[in-house]
Amino acid sequence: MGKEMLTLDKFEEASNKVLEVTHETKLIYSEFLSSKSGNQVYLKPENMQLTGAYKLRGAYYKISTLTDEERAKGLITASAGNHAQGVAYAAQKYGVKATIVMPTTTPLIKVNRTKSYGAEVVLYGDVYDEACAKALELASEHGYTFIHPFDDLVVATGQGSIAMEIFKELPLVEYILVPVGGGGLATGVSTLAKLLNPKIKVIAVEPSGAACLKASLANGKVTTLEGVNTIADGTAVKTPGSTIFPYLQKNVDDIITVDDDELIVAFLDMVENHKMVVENSGLLTVAALNHLGVKNKRVVSILSGGNMDVITMSSVVQQGLIFRDRIFTVSVLLPDKPGMLAKVSQLVADNQGNVIKLEHNQFVSTNRSAAVELRITMEAFGSEHKDQILKELEDAGYRPKLVRTSL
Repeated sequence: MGKEMLTLDKFEEASNKVLEVTHETKLIYSEFLSSKSGNQVYLKPENMQLTGAYKLRGAYYKISTLTDEERAKGLITASAGNHAQGVAYAAQKYGVKATIVMPTTTPLIKVNRTKSYGAEVVLYGDVYDEACAKALELASEHGYTFIHPFDDLVVATGQGSIAMEIFKELPLVEYILVPVGGGGLATGVSTLAKLLNPKIKVIAVEPSGAACLKASLANGKVTTLEGVNTIADGTAVKTPGSTIFPYLQKNVDDIITVDDDELIVAFLDMVENHKMVVENSGLLTVAALNHLGVKNKRVVSILSGGNMDVITMSSVVQQGLIFRDRIFTVSVLLPDKPGMLAKVSQLVADNQGNVIKLEHNQFVSTNRSAAVELRITMEAFGSEHKDQILKELEDAGYRPKLVRTSL
């Protein structure tokens, strides 16, 4: 069947099929990102998709192409989240058994959500690769039908339905930015995009700490990274798919890599300007807009998913505020006299700084009357406001020194 995939007819078939289970994720024009990047930027919000990510498309289409016998054997896959939920939901729709092997490190919310779709969850290994090996072992042992998260032409064809929807809404699209983990989404989107318009530019975006496709394209062959290190857990993949790799070589025009710090800032941008929660992997294409190097183009950024647990969300927000100079910590030295703390607090208040935390250390010097340390963590409106407060503290003789913020 593989060779019949990734044709216009199959993409059209997949696009019609997935309509049975997907939400409509219409393009959102971003005034904020457009003015910031100098392009006309549209968002494809798959974070708003049923199950919270695009993965449902490929999983459902793949299961639809199986024979009754293959489905009756039961399905199995390995995933740390989005693919797991896609397969579980699709299997439930077809009334077949699904077993999902997830790493033991998978957040509880993702485990419970996968179970809620009726799947049996097996927790095994610390990383995806170990969970995948276990899933293949179970498939062999029990005769289950294995559904690969990305290295499958049928799955990739299902993911390509995203490009079909983009072209229907924005026929004159010039650039599509697509996140890359194993490469299934990028394969489907880039292949269909080139079939519909050979002049279109499809840019793959990877986290700097897991740039397996960049390494593979540079080497001209599938390359395995020694390790991965990124907060974009959905794209933390060491090896791109070997079956789909030739399509990526042919259809991806360029690769942009993004640092984790940029994802943190992008998360704040999306929450504040679009009131949307997008997981770190889905933010790759937002952060990549800063590196695109073109102006006045019609650009679509695919937001691949929005499944982020609340603890991670809290951490990302805090770090984002620190990166943006909206929260900072300053150390000042004061004589150990009554009223000094009140004076500093008043100066901060007069400059519209909002104190979050105070740490008073009397033992910074052997001569307490000469100096005690006061660490002030405060909110500001941004870098300019922060610099204004620091200048006022300097002019008042407090010799402020910026220190690492820990909330």
